[in-house]
Amino acid sequence: MPRTTTLSEIREERTLLIPNRLLTFEEFVRMFGEDDDVELVDGMVVQRMAAKDIHEDLFRWLFILLGDFVDMKGLGVVRGSRTPVKITAHRGRLPDIVFVRSENAHIVQEDGIFGAPDLVIEIWSPGDKPSEMFAKEADYRSIGVSEIWLIDQSKKQVRVLSKRGERYEERVMRRGVLRSEAVEGFWLKVEWLFKKPLPDEFTTLNQILGSGS
Repeated sequence: MPRTTTLSEIREERTLLIPNRLLTFEEFVRMFGEDDDVELVDGMVVQRMAAKDIHEDLFRWLFILLGDFVDMKGLGVVRGSRTPVKITAHRGRLPDIVFVRSENAHIVQEDGIFGAPDLVIEIWSPGDKPSEMFAKEADYRSIGVSEIWLIDQSKKQVRVLSKRGERYEERVMRRGVLRSEAVEGFWLKVEWLFKKPLPDEFTTLNQILGSGS
């Protein structure tokens, strides 16, 4: 006879939905959908904080640029922040932006991503807790994500983590050209990420496609 799961609510700075037993990732994706902004952390369901406008504006801009570039080049799959990535049996994250190469597209399934994406982008907004971003970074490292961009909107910098065998090479960029190793031919000027307003997407994409530098 199948077991039933009940959830009780505890409010801290975020809402935790505590199951009567630890949820597996597969149970989590069956119970929650794209309208539920939650992650699975050690078998518990954690409500994410509402995104600030500065976060959503940059997310929209990056998602359009990267998604259109990847589609035009036929490089793979780009997904946004409602696609869960399995970390462990009882842990799952919802990165802001995920890229998976065509040859790895089998890991992108109906209920989420079951394997290491080739690129994960997280946008760190003012007010976000450093401990939460560090925990996400540790999770992405643990499954072997090839390239991780951590965009800090307060410090106006990007931490770029590139997998090198069993370790990660780290760069902190505040200016200059950021070239993705995971997405062949894709690059951005770091300064673009922090402009107000953000550069026009059509013009920027043509620049990326045209000069490549």
